[in-house]
Amino acid sequence: MKLQIASQLAIFAILELAAAPEKQLSVVEISERFGVSPHHLAKVMHTLGRASFVRAVRGVGGGYQFSGNARRMTLLDIVQLFEDIADRGGRDGLGEGTKAGQALGQVLDEIDDIARATLGSITVATMLSLVRRQQDSAVPLSDEVAANA
Repeated sequence: MKLQIASQLAIFAILELAAAPEKQLSVVEISERFGVSPHHLAKVMHTLGRASFVRAVRGVGGGYQFSGNARRMTLLDIVQLFEDIADRGGRDGLGEGTKAGQALGQVLDEIDDIARATLGSITVATMLSLVRRQQDSAVPLSDEVAANA
């Protein structure tokens, strides 16, 4: 499954904000971390705000804060704001009237169901744990060079 850029940006932004829910980050700060357009990210943040996943903090030092529940919010909750993942119309109709085409359609529908179930079972808290594990397992370059010397 490939996610649209807006969905990926939304997940990245939620993870950044949920990692330190007491802090607020600006669109520019988040966009710089991921090397994306602040304009594009602003649209994503607006959608997340309408869904009450983040809240805008106005004024000097303003930005966005995470306002959801990391233990309950799933990747599916986030992705559904930007994509219609229930849409099974992505088939091009090739072989649709044949038994083989119908069988392939059934298999592809099952794959879509599994992807939805997986996204629905992974919470923001779980993703934060995975990110921390990735950070903990990353060996700093200076340590790697010293080990190989």
